[in-house]
Amino acid sequence: MQYVRVMPQPAKTSRTPATPDAPESAAGSRAAAQRLKMRRELAAAAMELFATKGYEATTVDEIAAAAGVARRTFFRHFRSKEEAIFPDHDDTLIRAEAVLNAAPAHEHPLDTVCRGIKEVMKMYAARPDISVARYKLTREVPTLREAEIASVARYERLFTRYLLGHFDERAHADDANDDPLLAEVAASAVVTAHNHVLRRWLRAGGQGDVETQLDHAFAIVRKTFGSGIGAGRSASAAPSAPAAPAGATVSHQGEVLVTVARTDAPLDEVMRTIEEALKGR
Repeated sequence: MQYVRVMPQPAKTSRTPATPDAPESAAGSRAAAQRLKMRRELAAAAMELFATKGYEATTVDEIAAAAGVARRTFFRHFRSKEEAIFPDHDDTLIRAEAVLNAAPAHEHPLDTVCRGIKEVMKMYAARPDISVARYKLTREVPTLREAEIASVARYERLFTRYLLGHFDERAHADDANDDPLLAEVAASAVVTAHNHVLRRWLRAGGQGDVETQLDHAFAIVRKTFGSGIGAGRSASAAPSAPAAPAGATVSHQGEVLVTVARTDAPLDEVMRTIEEALKGR
Protein backbone atom coordinates (compact mmCIF):
# COMPACT_ATOMS: atom_id res chain seq x y z
CA MET A 1 0.00 0.00 0.00
CA GLN A 2 1.27 3.44 -0.86
CA TYR A 3 -0.29 6.62 0.33
CA VAL A 4 0.52 10.09 -0.90
CA ARG A 5 -0.99 13.21 0.50
CA VAL A 6 -2.07 15.63 -2.21
CA MET A 7 -2.88 19.19 -1.32
CA PRO A 8 -4.09 21.98 -3.59
CA GLN A 9 -1.34 24.49 -4.25
CA PRO A 10 -2.03 28.16 -3.60
CA ALA A 11 -2.10 30.37 -6.62
CA LYS A 12 1.26 31.92 -7.37
CA THR A 13 1.49 35.64 -7.04
CA SER A 14 4.25 38.17 -7.26
CA ARG A 15 2.60 40.42 -4.71
CA THR A 16 4.43 40.70 -1.43
CA PRO A 17 2.15 41.46 1.51
CA ALA A 18 2.62 45.01 2.67
CA THR A 19 3.33 45.92 6.26
CA PRO A 20 -0.12 47.48 6.82
CA ASP A 21 -1.65 43.99 6.44
CA ALA A 22 -0.31 43.00 9.86
CA PRO A 23 -2.66 45.23 11.91
CA GLU A 24 -5.60 43.89 9.86
CA SER A 25 -4.59 40.35 10.78
CA ALA A 26 -4.28 41.29 14.45
CA ALA A 27 -7.66 43.00 14.32
CA GLY A 28 -9.17 39.89 12.77
CA SER A 29 -7.73 37.75 15.55
CA ARG A 30 -9.11 40.08 18.19
CA ALA A 31 -12.53 40.03 16.55
CA ALA A 32 -12.50 36.21 16.45
CA ALA A 33 -11.51 36.07 20.12
CA GLN A 34 -14.28 38.51 21.07
CA ARG A 35 -16.78 36.51 19.04
CA LEU A 36 -15.82 33.28 20.79
CA LYS A 37 -15.93 35.01 24.19
CA MET A 38 -19.46 36.26 23.56
CA ARG A 39 -20.61 32.85 22.31
CA ARG A 40 -19.26 31.23 25.48
CA GLU A 41 -20.92 33.83 27.70
CA LEU A 42 -24.25 33.24 25.99
CA ALA A 43 -23.76 29.49 26.30
CA ALA A 44 -22.94 29.78 30.00
CA ALA A 45 -26.06 31.89 30.58
CA ALA A 46 -28.16 29.38 28.66
CA MET A 47 -26.74 26.44 30.63
CA GLU A 48 -27.48 28.14 33.95
CA LEU A 49 -31.05 28.93 32.95
CA PHE A 50 -31.64 25.45 31.58
CA ALA A 51 -30.44 24.00 34.87
CA THR A 52 -32.65 26.24 37.01
CA LYS A 53 -35.77 26.80 34.88
CA GLY A 54 -35.61 23.84 32.53
CA TYR A 55 -34.85 23.81 28.83
CA GLU A 56 -38.40 24.17 27.52
CA ALA A 57 -39.28 27.01 29.90
CA THR A 58 -36.23 29.10 29.00
CA THR A 59 -36.57 31.70 26.23
CA VAL A 60 -33.98 33.36 24.01
CA ASP A 61 -34.88 36.75 25.55
CA GLU A 62 -34.05 35.39 29.00
CA ILE A 63 -30.72 34.01 27.81
CA ALA A 64 -29.78 37.32 26.21
CA ALA A 65 -30.80 39.26 29.32
CA ALA A 66 -28.81 36.95 31.58
CA ALA A 67 -25.75 37.54 29.39
CA GLY A 68 -26.35 41.30 29.43
CA VAL A 69 -26.95 41.66 25.68
CA ALA A 70 -29.88 42.36 23.38
CA ARG A 71 -31.93 39.67 21.67
CA ARG A 72 -30.48 40.62 18.27
CA THR A 73 -26.97 40.04 19.64
CA PHE A 74 -27.94 36.50 20.56
CA PHE A 75 -29.13 35.85 17.02
CA ARG A 76 -25.91 37.22 15.57
CA HIS A 77 -24.16 34.29 17.24
CA PHE A 78 -26.76 31.52 17.31
CA ARG A 79 -29.77 30.65 15.21
CA SER A 80 -31.63 29.07 18.13
CA LYS A 81 -31.29 28.29 21.82
CA GLU A 82 -30.34 24.72 20.85
CA GLU A 83 -27.19 26.02 19.19
CA ALA A 84 -26.20 27.93 22.32
CA ILE A 85 -25.37 24.62 23.99
CA PHE A 86 -22.56 23.98 21.50
CA PRO A 87 -20.72 27.31 21.16
CA ASP A 88 -17.31 25.92 20.18
CA HIS A 89 -18.09 23.42 17.44
CA ASP A 90 -17.70 25.89 14.56
CA ASP A 91 -14.23 26.91 15.68
CA THR A 92 -13.28 23.33 16.53
CA LEU A 93 -14.27 22.19 13.05
CA ILE A 94 -11.99 24.85 11.60
CA ARG A 95 -9.11 23.66 13.79
CA ALA A 96 -9.72 20.05 12.81
CA GLU A 97 -9.62 20.99 9.14
CA ALA A 98 -6.39 22.90 9.72
CA VAL A 99 -4.84 19.70 11.12
CA LEU A 100 -5.77 17.87 7.93
CA ASN A 101 -4.41 20.62 5.69
CA ALA A 102 -1.08 20.79 7.54
CA ALA A 103 -0.50 17.02 7.78
CA PRO A 104 3.01 15.83 6.80
CA ALA A 105 3.21 13.85 3.57
CA HIS A 106 4.54 10.71 5.29
CA GLU A 107 1.70 10.47 7.82
CA HIS A 108 -0.94 7.81 7.26
CA PRO A 109 -4.27 9.48 6.42
CA LEU A 110 -6.08 7.73 9.27
CA ASP A 111 -3.49 8.98 11.75
CA THR A 112 -4.12 12.50 10.46
CA VAL A 113 -7.86 12.12 10.92
CA CYS A 114 -7.32 10.82 14.46
CA ARG A 115 -5.25 13.90 15.26
CA GLY A 116 -7.98 16.06 13.76
CA ILE A 117 -10.76 14.61 15.91
CA LYS A 118 -8.61 15.13 19.00
CA GLU A 119 -9.39 18.84 18.61
CA VAL A 120 -12.93 17.96 19.70
CA MET A 121 -11.67 16.23 22.83
CA LYS A 122 -9.49 19.24 23.60
CA MET A 123 -12.60 21.42 23.39
CA TYR A 124 -14.46 19.29 25.95
CA ALA A 125 -11.43 18.81 28.22
CA ALA A 126 -10.76 22.55 28.37
CA ARG A 127 -13.95 23.05 30.44
CA PRO A 128 -14.82 19.69 32.01
CA ASP A 129 -17.44 21.04 34.42
CA ILE A 130 -19.44 22.63 31.61
CA SER A 131 -18.90 19.62 29.37
CA VAL A 132 -20.26 17.23 31.99
CA ALA A 133 -23.29 19.46 32.65
CA ARG A 134 -23.95 19.74 28.92
CA TYR A 135 -23.69 15.97 28.52
CA LYS A 136 -26.32 15.43 31.22
CA LEU A 137 -28.59 18.01 29.63
CA THR A 138 -28.36 16.51 26.14
CA ARG A 139 -29.34 13.13 27.60
CA GLU A 140 -32.54 14.69 28.99
CA VAL A 141 -33.60 16.89 26.04
CA PRO A 142 -34.19 15.12 22.69
CA THR A 143 -33.90 18.39 20.74
CA LEU A 144 -30.38 18.95 22.07
CA ARG A 145 -29.47 15.36 21.34
CA GLU A 146 -30.49 15.91 17.72
CA ALA A 147 -28.38 19.06 17.56
CA GLU A 148 -25.41 17.13 18.91
CA ILE A 149 -25.88 14.41 16.28
CA ALA A 150 -25.92 17.09 13.58
CA SER A 151 -22.59 18.42 14.88
CA VAL A 152 -21.07 14.94 14.78
CA ALA A 153 -22.18 14.56 11.16
CA ARG A 154 -20.19 17.65 10.19
CA TYR A 155 -16.96 16.05 11.41
CA GLU A 156 -17.74 12.80 9.64
CA ARG A 157 -18.28 14.63 6.33
CA LEU A 158 -15.00 16.52 6.74
CA PHE A 159 -13.01 13.35 7.45
CA THR A 160 -14.72 11.37 4.69
CA ARG A 161 -13.72 13.97 2.10
CA TYR A 162 -10.17 13.92 3.38
CA LEU A 163 -9.83 10.14 3.33
CA LEU A 164 -11.44 9.86 -0.10
CA GLY A 165 -8.74 12.19 -1.38
CA HIS A 166 -6.19 9.45 -0.71
CA PHE A 167 -7.70 6.96 -3.12
CA ASP A 168 -7.27 6.75 -6.87
CA GLU A 169 -9.55 9.47 -8.25
CA ARG A 170 -9.88 7.67 -11.59
CA ALA A 171 -11.64 4.78 -9.85
CA HIS A 172 -14.29 6.92 -8.17
CA ALA A 173 -16.51 6.95 -11.25
CA ASP A 174 -16.77 3.17 -11.17
CA ASP A 175 -19.99 2.16 -9.43
CA ALA A 176 -18.36 -1.08 -8.32
CA ASN A 177 -15.49 0.75 -6.63
CA ASP A 178 -15.53 0.51 -2.83
CA ASP A 179 -13.27 3.51 -2.08
CA PRO A 180 -16.10 5.90 -1.18
CA LEU A 181 -17.62 3.25 1.09
CA LEU A 182 -14.32 2.58 2.88
CA ALA A 183 -13.62 6.31 3.30
CA GLU A 184 -17.05 6.93 4.81
CA VAL A 185 -16.95 3.88 7.07
CA ALA A 186 -13.40 4.66 8.27
CA ALA A 187 -14.28 8.30 9.00
CA SER A 188 -17.35 7.17 10.90
CA ALA A 189 -15.25 4.65 12.83
CA VAL A 190 -12.80 7.34 13.95
CA VAL A 191 -15.61 9.63 15.10
CA THR A 192 -17.44 6.76 16.81
CA ALA A 193 -14.28 5.65 18.63
CA HIS A 194 -13.70 9.22 19.79
CA ASN A 195 -17.29 9.64 20.96
CA HIS A 196 -17.22 6.31 22.81
CA VAL A 197 -14.19 7.44 24.81
CA LEU A 198 -15.66 10.92 25.26
CA ARG A 199 -18.95 9.60 26.68
CA ARG A 200 -17.09 7.29 29.05
CA TRP A 201 -15.00 10.23 30.24
CA LEU A 202 -18.07 12.45 30.70
CA ARG A 203 -19.91 9.74 32.65
CA ALA A 204 -16.86 9.59 34.93
CA GLY A 205 -17.25 13.30 35.66
CA GLY A 206 -14.42 14.36 33.34
CA GLN A 207 -11.85 12.28 35.22
CA GLY A 208 -9.28 9.82 33.87
CA ASP A 209 -6.48 9.58 31.32
CA VAL A 210 -8.58 10.28 28.25
CA GLU A 211 -5.52 10.68 25.98
CA THR A 212 -4.42 7.08 26.56
CA GLN A 213 -7.96 5.82 26.09
CA LEU A 214 -8.24 7.69 22.82
CA ASP A 215 -4.95 6.32 21.50
CA HIS A 216 -6.07 2.78 22.34
CA ALA A 217 -9.37 3.26 20.51
CA PHE A 218 -7.65 4.80 17.49
CA ALA A 219 -5.18 1.90 17.31
CA ILE A 220 -8.12 -0.46 16.89
CA VAL A 221 -9.56 1.66 14.08
CA ARG A 222 -6.16 1.95 12.40
CA LYS A 223 -5.66 -1.82 12.52
CA THR A 224 -9.11 -2.45 11.06
CA PHE A 225 -9.26 0.14 8.28
CA GLY A 226 -5.70 1.38 7.69
CA SER A 227 -4.63 -1.09 5.00
CA GLY A 228 -7.06 0.05 2.30
CA ILE A 229 -6.67 3.80 2.48
CA GLY A 230 -4.12 5.57 0.31
CA ALA A 231 -3.56 2.57 -1.95
CA GLY A 232 -3.58 4.25 -5.33
CA ARG A 233 -2.96 7.98 -5.03
CA SER A 234 0.20 9.43 -6.61
CA ALA A 235 0.95 13.10 -7.00
CA SER A 236 3.81 12.66 -9.44
CA ALA A 237 2.67 9.85 -11.71
CA ALA A 238 1.09 10.84 -15.03
CA PRO A 239 -2.49 9.65 -15.53
CA SER A 240 -1.49 7.35 -18.37
CA ALA A 241 1.56 5.90 -16.64
CA PRO A 242 1.23 2.21 -15.73
CA ALA A 243 1.25 1.48 -12.04
CA ALA A 244 4.58 0.07 -10.91
CA PRO A 245 4.64 -2.63 -8.24
CA ALA A 246 4.64 -1.21 -4.74
CA GLY A 247 6.82 -3.92 -3.27
CA ALA A 248 10.54 -4.66 -3.46
CA THR A 249 12.51 -7.25 -5.41
CA VAL A 250 15.50 -9.07 -3.98
CA SER A 251 18.42 -10.93 -5.55
CA HIS A 252 21.55 -12.61 -4.16
CA GLN A 253 25.16 -12.04 -5.11
CA GLY A 254 27.31 -14.38 -3.04
CA GLU A 255 26.94 -13.36 0.59
CA VAL A 256 25.52 -9.96 -0.34
CA LEU A 257 21.79 -9.34 -0.35
CA VAL A 258 20.83 -6.70 -2.91
CA THR A 259 17.43 -5.04 -2.56
CA VAL A 260 15.74 -3.00 -5.26
CA ALA A 261 12.65 -1.03 -4.29
CA ARG A 262 10.72 2.03 -5.33
CA THR A 263 11.54 5.07 -3.22
CA ASP A 264 7.86 5.47 -2.38
CA ALA A 265 7.37 1.84 -1.35
CA PRO A 266 6.10 1.42 2.23
CA LEU A 267 8.93 0.56 4.63
CA ASP A 268 7.08 -2.34 6.21
CA GLU A 269 6.54 -3.91 2.78
CA VAL A 270 10.21 -3.55 1.88
CA MET A 271 11.27 -5.07 5.20
CA ARG A 272 8.84 -7.95 4.78
CA THR A 273 10.28 -8.73 1.33
CA ILE A 274 13.81 -8.70 2.72
CA GLU A 275 12.85 -11.01 5.59
CA GLU A 276 11.22 -13.47 3.19
CA ALA A 277 14.32 -13.45 1.01
CA LEU A 278 16.59 -14.11 3.98
CA LYS A 279 14.44 -17.01 5.12
CA GLY A 280 14.76 -18.62 1.71
CA ARG A 281 18.59 -18.55 1.63
